[in-house]
Amino acid sequence: MKKYCIFTLLLLIIFIMTGCGEDPPRQASQNISKQQKTSVNQPPQQPVQQEDTNGGAWPFDTQDTQEAELADNLTAKNYILIFDGSGSMGESNCAGGRRKLDVAKDAVSEWSKSIPSDAYLGLVAFHRDGWSSLPLTTGNREKFINAIDQIHSGRGTPLSQALGKAYKIFTTQGRRQLGYGEYTFVVVTDGIADNRNRLSKYVNYVLYQTPIQIHSIGFCIGKHHSLNQPGRTIYKSADNPEQLREGLKEVLAESEVFDDASFD
Repeated sequence: MKKYCIFTLLLLIIFIMTGCGEDPPRQASQNISKQQKTSVNQPPQQPVQQEDTNGGAWPFDTQDTQEAELADNLTAKNYILIFDGSGSMGESNCAGGRRKLDVAKDAVSEWSKSIPSDAYLGLVAFHRDGWSSLPLTTGNREKFINAIDQIHSGRGTPLSQALGKAYKIFTTQGRRQLGYGEYTFVVVTDGIADNRNRLSKYVNYVLYQTPIQIHSIGFCIGKHHSLNQPGRTIYKSADNPEQLREGLKEVLAESEVFDDASFD
């Protein structure tokens, strides 16, 4: 009986320590300094062998030892749209008499056409039918728009899970680019995350351990959102369709090949 109690106690301790749910990856290295986070986006002076870079900073701080095929452009820009298709997106407030979902669909579809042709674009969306995703590629703008068209509002707002899925995609791409290039999460949401504490953990991990930028647009929810962290994340509040379009436009504002005419 005594051995049984000890065994049960050990199981309980292990459960408490490991936790559950979509928690951020464990840190396999020390926090990346500001200098490291800046230099990680610079191209190598000489060709780098992938096996020589494993261990240390993102994206090589994982237990995944499988070699990834190198990208053609090691300094490419990467964007993943995290699209909120929750039930509240079916409402019409702040949408000029239309559904917020329809306004957001039009805005992100229009935005996708302005992304430089040599940049990688991906999608992670949650909605009535579950999850939709689109791999990071450069020639997928039409597929992206078609995927957006298939989204129907419904269910909750699992932002932390969405961030986790997008993080895994970027980590794989980061290994393909040897950690160089630019990586941006673009979040369009109209609600509070189902689990704000878990979302906060993921945001902190991403900001401290990777060069990934988080650009969020809160549609008709004001500035009080867990993704609005001045000085750390880029957050825009959109109270009408035009502000939503402007918020997306600012994501590409510093791109050298940004074409403003596509928003006319």
